[in-house]
Amino acid sequence: MARFLLTTLGSLGDLHPYIAVALGLRARGHHATIATSEIYRAKIEGEGLAFHPVRPDLGFALTDPAVMRQAVHPRTGTEYVIRRMFLPHLEASFEDTLAAARHADVLVGHPIAYATPTVAELLNKPWLSVALQPSIFLSPYDPPVVAGLPWLENFQDSGLWFWRPMVGLALAITRRWAAPLNNLRRTLGLRELRDPLFRGMHSPHGTQAWFSRILARPQPDWPARTEITGFPFYDKLEPGAGLPPALQRFLESGPPPVVFTLGSSAPLDAGTFYQESARAALAAGCRAVLLTGRDPRNLPQEPLPDSIFVTEYAPYSELLGRAAATVHQGGVGTTAQALRAARPMIVVPWSHDQPDNARRVRKLGAGLTVRRADYRAATAANALREMLSDQSYARAAARASAAMSEEDGVAAACRGLEALL
Repeated sequence: MARFLLTTLGSLGDLHPYIAVALGLRARGHHATIATSEIYRAKIEGEGLAFHPVRPDLGFALTDPAVMRQAVHPRTGTEYVIRRMFLPHLEASFEDTLAAARHADVLVGHPIAYATPTVAELLNKPWLSVALQPSIFLSPYDPPVVAGLPWLENFQDSGLWFWRPMVGLALAITRRWAAPLNNLRRTLGLRELRDPLFRGMHSPHGTQAWFSRILARPQPDWPARTEITGFPFYDKLEPGAGLPPALQRFLESGPPPVVFTLGSSAPLDAGTFYQESARAALAAGCRAVLLTGRDPRNLPQEPLPDSIFVTEYAPYSELLGRAAATVHQGGVGTTAQALRAARPMIVVPWSHDQPDNARRVRKLGAGLTVRRADYRAATAANALREMLSDQSYARAAARASAAMSEEDGVAAACRGLEALL
């Protein structure tokens, strides 16, 4: 039996793939520990997995709309998350990760768990880095759509002459953000990293891309020894939890509804998304399920008809396959579940990797995009009518789902990790 330490920080979209892989490692006879924010202790230990706390504890962010509003801002959200939410806690995160890693045989990193590469190097432990979405590679061969700079998408096909300097500029900017990380490494007697937040976060032992090949193919400038595993799926809010009985009855009482969701973080900055979504469903003549999260401000103010069901959360794996379509914010985990469900989607990107994930969905032909600033009942209703009346979207979603069914993200990730032993 080997001892694996999986480090991750962020929202449920960052945590769930690590739970999936940790459960896979346990099923193969290994011991798996997840090191992450204290707020997730009960969830992880409820699955019978070992837990180790790593600061910062994101409980303050995941329950504070003011913080989350800045974290998901379309233009400055990524900088805020890196420079205000995580890097100020770097030394504490390093201490916690170091303590957790001393008895581990293999470490598994997350792009925002900035202390993991330094801990692995200091302890001389083998480790693998993880990419949860294609945009993390910042490849000019497959240029990402950048949140807050939508006009760049007009240059998507401009080639290396345009994208190499653009990527170089992005790396130069983030290099300045990463000063605390290189300061820490200097105090430990380790060499500085040229691009600590992106290319410097990839392990010399290899990188696993925990997404499907339908979203991206390997590029010449991806890290050496990168393996695309497929998505590792897990989506329980609490261990053993399934569809709420009332939702189950709603699904059985009529035709498939449209599911409207903003994942786990954006509901704290939902604005009028759910109110407009309810009106859009009525205008389009659709039944609807609104997954509103725990912020009471997301509940529609006007009385709702029986054709609209409202609940905080439901497992996507049990719900989306019974829907007519999904309208969501474009987080990679939500996108993966919607594609696996073989249903078309409308993506309303908030920030970070979401505009890029939306582009990849459109490229597959499996959905449409509506800009957040344009998301109104009339606009959403028109997009729903177009998507549900044109069967090409459903056929493309079915093709994507069929291709994904040939992948086993958990098994591939576990095999790659075992290869380091």
